[in-house]
Parts: sequence; structure tokens; C-alpha cells
Amino acid sequence: MTTLPLFPAIFTDMAGSVLVIVLTVLSLRYAYLLTRREPDNFLWGFLFYFCVTLTVFAISRAMGHLVKQVLLIGGHGDVWHGLAPFSGGLNTLLMISLSAVIVFYHKGVEGYQAIRAKALSLKDANAQLNEAADQLRKMNLHLEERVEARTAELSDSEKKFRHFFTNSMDMVYFCNAENRLVNMNRSGLEMLGYPVDDPPPLGLVDLFLHEEELDHYFDSMLKDGFIRDQEVEFVKADGSVLYVHVSANGVFDESGKFTGCEGIAKDLTRVKLMMGQLAGSEKMASVGQMAAGVAHEINTPLGVILGYAQLMMDDFDSDTEERQNLEVIERQTKACRKIVADLLKFSRQSESAREQLSLNEVIGDVMAVTEHTLNMNHITVHRDLEPDLPLVIGDAEKLRQVLVNFINNAHHAMEESGGGDLYLETRTLPASNEVAVMVRDTGHGIPEKIRAQIFDPFFTTKSVGKGTGLGLSVSYGIIQEHGGRIEVVSPAMKDLIDEQSPGTAFHVYLPIHAEENSDVIKD
Repeated sequence: MTTLPLFPAIFTDMAGSVLVIVLTVLSLRYAYLLTRREPDNFLWGFLFYFCVTLTVFAISRAMGHLVKQVLLIGGHGDVWHGLAPFSGGLNTLLMISLSAVIVFYHKGVEGYQAIRAKALSLKDANAQLNEAADQLRKMNLHLEERVEARTAELSDSEKKFRHFFTNSMDMVYFCNAENRLVNMNRSGLEMLGYPVDDPPPLGLVDLFLHEEELDHYFDSMLKDGFIRDQEVEFVKADGSVLYVHVSANGVFDESGKFTGCEGIAKDLTRVKLMMGQLAGSEKMASVGQMAAGVAHEINTPLGVILGYAQLMMDDFDSDTEERQNLEVIERQTKACRKIVADLLKFSRQSESAREQLSLNEVIGDVMAVTEHTLNMNHITVHRDLEPDLPLVIGDAEKLRQVLVNFINNAHHAMEESGGGDLYLETRTLPASNEVAVMVRDTGHGIPEKIRAQIFDPFFTTKSVGKGTGLGLSVSYGIIQEHGGRIEVVSPAMKDLIDEQSPGTAFHVYLPIHAEENSDVIKD
């Protein structure tokens, strides 16, 4: 039998063993580099341990073949037979380890996928946290700027409100749930006459004059939550009446419970006064037109009655009853004609003589006629006439009639008390370019309830036969005709400006003549 040479097989075995060692070491190095690049990658970690096991197995296997061939070539076969079982056992253990790594690979992959999914979830959460942290960081960076801007806005809003609250010419007030005033602006306190620096504690019940108006205020506030344009009367600190126009809103908490109110009140006192004066002026104009028509209608019949009575008086002796009856008719007819003349004067139907005149001279003419009678009734006349009083344009006779009417009324007011003092004053008012005349007495004054009626035609408080009620009506018409105005103060004032005193004062204001007016302005 021919034997084949073993050298090629031995060489191939030894070369293959060396090549296996080289390739497994290179694989191990490559796996190691992958784990260094991505330490958290499970696949590269598994591959690294697999390569370690494979490399050890390859070295053990290859070294076994190399040692075997070396020993056999050297003639030490018996040594190899002694080592062979150990080399085979080691290779078997390494093969089992390698198999175990491969068998449990899919379990590791499942665990890796679960861990990776958890890691991805944590990564997303971490990214969201980072984003939120970044937003918080930005907010913190701009928080101070935003706080400053918001504070500036609130400050501007507070300044606007404070400016409105402080400088409003109307009353602005705030109340709590018990309707006690917790704050009121300066205009409101001044309007009510209370001290601005230290006002007393007040409530709405202290302000409203009429209880029914306060009840309506409360009912509307609780029912509707607001008050719109309610005209009410307030009581001032001195007890006088203040007419106001109130609008208010209720303040409620989140549960709808009433916690207070805030409101604005506008002073209507001057408006009420002006409306009253306007109504009085319209009434006086209407009455004047009516008076003119009545006067014209009855003037002619009165003249006929008077003429016939005077003619018939010539037919009877003075001591006869018929003559006395005719004298009564004549006297009463003349009284009627005087009333008619006063009506015509009141209606301003007669022509006026316009001229420059001094009110001091007019007063002098009137006092020359009336002062003696006043002194006889224990009435002392006090004159305080401004020298060089500017001239006015008017009818001296009509203005004397106005002053006589005022003096006669003062005379009657002081007659009941057995005398008194009559004050006559004149002043120049450069601010309004007017001349003022005041006639003041120390009589009983005019009751407030009839003060608005004193200029009405035929209104009088005198007994029958002592007055027709046309004196002040005629005076009113004459002053209106002269472009002036009349004011009545009762209780009176001690002069044109100062403090109160008993009695009544009539103030007459007439415009200064144009030339005199220019001189006053220059001065």
C-alpha cells in the first residue's frame, strides 16, 4: 500500500490555526472599538463578549492543534496523548460558553429593546424637561422686565384714577357693605361743606334728605346692581339742601354678595336755580303780556265811569249823600286807574326816557321825599354811597319808582316792630362792569316758602287796602328793561359781600355806561 505525504495536511492545520487566532483577535479588536464608540449600545457589548469567548475558544483550539503537531513531529506523541484529554475538555467548556452566549442572545435583545424603549421615553421626558427649563430660564431672564412693565402699567392706571378722583369737579364716593363712606374726593366734601383734611365719619343715611329716596337707592342697588341718573336731595353740613344727580354701581364678590358701592354725584343746585329763574322769567313775560291786554281793555271803561261821576258831582251839593257816593266812585275809579297804570308799567308798554344818570343822585331824590316819613316812624336811614359812582343809562323816573317800592316795603317790614334801620349802599363792580345798589332793612325778613313768589303780580302779604301786589312786579320789569337784574337776600347781608343780619336786602345790578365802562377798565 502506497502512503500519501502528511506535510500538506500538517501545514494546512498549523496555518489554519494561526489564521484563526489572527482573525478572532482582529474581530475582538473591532468589537472593542465599537464598544468604546458607543458604550451604551447593547449589541456592541454582546458582540464584544461573543468575540472574547470566540477568541479564547479559537486560541485554545488552534494552540491545541499547533502543540499536537509540534509534539508529533518531535516524536513526543506520548506527551500529546497525556495532554489531549485536557485540551479537549477545555475546548468543550469554551464551546459550551459560546453556545450559551448565542442561546441567550435573543433574551438579551428583548431586554435591550425594553431598556432602550424606556431610555427613549426617559430621553423624551428629559428633552421636555430641558425645554421647560429653557423656557423657565428665559422667563426668569425677562421676569424682572415684565414685572417692571406691569408695575409701570398699574402705576399709570392708578395715576389716571387718582387724577380723576382728586380733580373731578363732581362728588366721587365709595361705600362699604354697611353703606358707610370709606372715601370721598375733595370736591364732594367741599360740596357738602365738610372739612377736607379731617372729615367726620359719614354714611349714605347722613347724606340723603328724604328716607324714601334712600330706600329707592338701596332697592335699586340690590335688585339691579346700579343706579342711573337719580335726582335726590342731600343734606349739607350746615343743614341746607343740595340737589344732586346720582349714578352708582354696586360691588359684589365672587359669590354675588354685596360688598359696597361706588358712585358719582353732580351738583344740580345752580341748574335748579337757573331753571327756576328761567321759569319765573317766562311766567313774568306771559303775565306782562296778559297785563298789557287787560290794562288796555279796562282803561277806557274806567275813564268813562270817572268822567260821568265827575259830571254828576256838579249836580249835587257837597253835603248831600249823593255827592258823597259820587266821591266814593271817583276815588275808587282813580284807584283802579292807578292799578291799570301799574299794569302798563309792569308790561313795559310805556316809553322810557333814556339818559345818563347817577344812581347816587336818584337815591338823593328819593330820600328827599321819603326820609321825613321814615324818621317819623323811628326808622334811621344810613347812607354808604360810593363817591364818583360810574354813570348808567336809564329812565330816572322809573328807577326812582323802583327805589320807592323797595323803601316802602322796608318801611312796612319795620313798622310792626316800632322802627329800625334802613341801609342804602352803592358800589362799583369792575369784574362784572356793573353798578350795584343795595336797600337793606332790619325787619322780620321774607319767609323762605314765599320768597319765590314776591315778584308775582298781585302777590302781597299786606292787608287789604295797603297794597296791590304790583310794586315788586313793576320794579322787576323796570330793571329787566334797563338790562339789569335783582337779587333778594333774606336774612340780609350787612353789605354787598359780608355776613348775615336780620331783615331783607334787595340788590339791584345795572350795567355801567359804555364810556364809563372803558374808564373803569383803564383804571
